[in-house]
Amino acid sequence: MNYHQYFPVDVVNGPGTRATLFVAGCEHQCRGCYNQTTWDPRSGHLFDEAMVERIIADLNDSRIKHRGLSLSGGDPLFPANLDAILALVKRVKAECPGKDIWLWTGYTLTQLSELQQQVIAYVDVVVDGKFEQELADPSLRFRGSANQVIHVLTEDK
Repeated sequence: MNYHQYFPVDVVNGPGTRATLFVAGCEHQCRGCYNQTTWDPRSGHLFDEAMVERIIADLNDSRIKHRGLSLSGGDPLFPANLDAILALVKRVKAECPGKDIWLWTGYTLTQLSELQQQVIAYVDVVVDGKFEQELADPSLRFRGSANQVIHVLTEDK
């Protein structure tokens, strides 16, 4: 898997202070997407063990009160990303107690494969659905178009 950007401190992509990873790879290619450079899964930087360790360390940094991890892109549930994303969310849940995980995907929950569902089992909040330019609304919180749905999968998130 590749990624485009990593923000160790982010207050835009989810509630509170978060660590945010923008992965490469997206098959939806939504018209009006603000992040088209992430569509190609070969673009960006290699997501390696050093980046995983950095994310875990950042989430556990006692100087910053991180609420959790945000995964966006591209699409974290792009088929070529699933093994790396699954390993990452498992580690975050095991090694970063109390941190939530938010994930943005162009797939809807009803479209998910078995492996995509395994990833979602570790996620607290999913924002699903393709970005639809004709339904774009900048006043929406944590989503770009009115068709996208915020699914709170665990309590207190």
